[in-house]
Amino acid sequence: MNDDRATTVPRRVLVVGLGNPDRGDDGIGRQVIQDLDGRLPPDVSVLARSGDLLSLVEDWDGFDALVCVDAAAGTAAPGRVHRFDLATRALPREASFASSHDVGLAEAVELARALGTAPGDIVVYAVEGACFECGASLTPDVAAVRHDVADLVIAEVNRLRQ
Repeated sequence: MNDDRATTVPRRVLVVGLGNPDRGDDGIGRQVIQDLDGRLPPDVSVLARSGDLLSLVEDWDGFDALVCVDAAAGTAAPGRVHRFDLATRALPREASFASSHDVGLAEAVELARALGTAPGDIVVYAVEGACFECGASLTPDVAAVRHDVADLVIAEVNRLRQ
């Protein structure tokens, strides 16, 4: 029997956790990456980055979709999670990423777009933080949403792989 259904190859997805784990809430991206261990399909790539984000431009070259998790400078709601779909718009100017990076995520995305190497779909989960001091741990409000953010990333990856 001949099956005429086309086999669909999943889209190539990269998940990146951003931030410095030694700077309080800035470490949320790496914590979420740890929570994803063994929970994503084997064809999904996972990466943790801190410092200069220009290297991301090379990291995500060749991927169809990108999901990033990073800390954002909080206002009055530490632990609040924001989702930004960069396929439809740029990171809003009011999104203040609490970056220990030399070049921020927004600049890296715009550079990759200018070079034609940015994935077509980019989703950013930004978690508002309260403390970004050297040597600090995640604050309780940010630590409390860590597993929820991992669940959001898993759902996002499943959507983007289609």
